[in-house]
Amino acid sequence: MQLDQPLSEKEFDELDNFLLSDRSPEDAMTMDMLHGYLTAIAIGPEPIMPAEWLKRVWGQEDTDIPKFKNEKEEERILNLIMRFMNEVLVTFEVAPKEFEPLFVEHEHEGQTLIDAEAWCWGFWEGMELRPGSWDEIWESDVQELMKPIYLLGADEIEEEELPLVEDPIKAHKLAQELEANLPTIYKFWVPRRKPAVTTLVREEPKVGRNDDCPCGSGKKYKKCHGADAAE
Repeated sequence: MQLDQPLSEKEFDELDNFLLSDRSPEDAMTMDMLHGYLTAIAIGPEPIMPAEWLKRVWGQEDTDIPKFKNEKEEERILNLIMRFMNEVLVTFEVAPKEFEPLFVEHEHEGQTLIDAEAWCWGFWEGMELRPGSWDEIWESDVQELMKPIYLLGADEIEEEELPLVEDPIKAHKLAQELEANLPTIYKFWVPRRKPAVTTLVREEPKVGRNDDCPCGSGKKYKKCHGADAAE
């Protein structure tokens, strides 16, 4: 399956079931937490390679490793995670205002409310991969856009802020604010995002020190332009 194919409902459930199974580490992310985590990586200030962020999906420790049945299953699950990530990337690139964070719903006093806490925990984990690089938005004139993520996702908040997240209706409103803020947070980082690291490719073959100098002088490279380079 191509990486640009979004997950079907069946594939979504397949990944969800694996993350919740006994074969995933106890601290493995749930689907809503994973979605928040991938969103932070996708829209944040600098690219992060999968080799780095994939490990944190399973937990904080190096010993947090899933128990795949075989290589085929490992390839399958990692493919589903990468396609889940690509859904996030493509949506922001093509239609950021249509992005829908994966919040869970719950019933409270006859109302259906949304709970963004686990999603925000994941987003916070994504920011923690490059904590210092997020400073610019916290110190900018759009810092208020990050407040719902802070209130719902940070390990610790101020005591006077607790009622904002402990009341289900207020937490629901924070989740709505967060969803409305995400396109602008994405837009903030677009012109500031650091480019991915690229490898320089030598277009011409390397000249050995004892080879003839390519300038045509008939001298050894080390006695001709190689000497100039050494100087």
